[in-house]
Amino acid sequence: MVEMKRQGAEAKVAASVLMNCSSEVKNDALLKIADALNEKTELILAANAYDMENARKNNMAPALMDRLMLDPGRIKSISDSVIEVAALRDPIGRVDKLEKRPNGLLIGRMAVPLGVIAIIYESRPNVTVDAAVLCLKAGNAVILRGGKDAFHSNNAFTKIMREAIQDSGLPESSISLVQDTTRESVNALLGLTEYIDVLIPRGGKQLIDHVVTNAKVPVIETGAGNCHIYVESSADLNMAAKIIFNAKCRRPSVCNAAETLLVDRPIASKFLPMAKEVLDTKKTQLRGCPETVAILGGHVVEATDEDFYTEFLDYILAVKVVDGIDEAISHIKKYGTMHSEAIVTNDYSLSHRFLKEIDAAAVYVNASTAFTDGGEFGLGAEIGISTQKMHARGPMGLEQLTTSKFIIYGEGQVR
Repeated sequence: MVEMKRQGAEAKVAASVLMNCSSEVKNDALLKIADALNEKTELILAANAYDMENARKNNMAPALMDRLMLDPGRIKSISDSVIEVAALRDPIGRVDKLEKRPNGLLIGRMAVPLGVIAIIYESRPNVTVDAAVLCLKAGNAVILRGGKDAFHSNNAFTKIMREAIQDSGLPESSISLVQDTTRESVNALLGLTEYIDVLIPRGGKQLIDHVVTNAKVPVIETGAGNCHIYVESSADLNMAAKIIFNAKCRRPSVCNAAETLLVDRPIASKFLPMAKEVLDTKKTQLRGCPETVAILGGHVVEATDEDFYTEFLDYILAVKVVDGIDEAISHIKKYGTMHSEAIVTNDYSLSHRFLKEIDAAAVYVNASTAFTDGGEFGLGAEIGISTQKMHARGPMGLEQLTTSKFIIYGEGQVR
């Protein structure tokens, strides 16, 4: 706890420096980070190899190992995303709605940093860089608490970034990584009200529920991704097969991956074999309702009710035959996590109804849920996907890492 307080106090001092930094200084720091990541790729790969070896010893699931694994291409992609963030418009200092009141006062809202942001996340080491650079660009200091599975990779990234930003004159404590990966360090962060302005959990349902239930500091909740693809009777079935394959199999371990396929009854006997054929190329296990089992036979495991609640994060897909859009919407409302939902249809009125009635951070018509991503939405990198309804919802980029203050210009007015 003493170490956590020290990190918190140092981050608070760094935040007071960052809030007054120019865009030029912040961008220079980000570009130095990007260069350093490329220059020190071998160091990062060596650290990641240690994490991967531990993962193999612990029998980590293949989809989760893919989430953990780094290679030169992924590191280059991470570096490129840092450059993209540097190129984004700095949100800090922007003034919106500057209006003159009847008393002559000019009143507007100015975007300002949140301050110190703590981020708790699990096995994806790229989050270390994404989170740090977004916080830095938005003028915030960040305390990172990654999972034990990626500790060596996270540590390598953090050391490289801290050295790089010092070359731009920024305090290295603008970015820090919690060295303790036990549950105690999570609980300590949840209570650092003196130093932390906002805490963001990014991970599975168990982690997020623990943070939301126990935090004393303000929390921006990111949600588990129990995402659905609903194939409506009028859909182009070839398009639908491509969409479900991409949404499930592109990267099954990420939160925007589809976990449930809903298919209208009139097309189920034709479409389900088409879907199974493409999903079989990735050896995807199907867990289906009785009607799905009847259509596809013994190749399908009969689904339990719990399967429809589950974020599998693996090559597993729940499947249900539904009696039209009413049942599809009811199913999503019951089992979904308000993350990303999609309909495949050629019926404009039904697509509009789906968009209107589905309550989620991202709702799609004829597209894969895999697009729910800060980069794909034009936000650069992202902190996470917020499924709450206050302040931030959907992919959290720069804008969501700011708050505002009222600024008032007067000419001697008194009340």
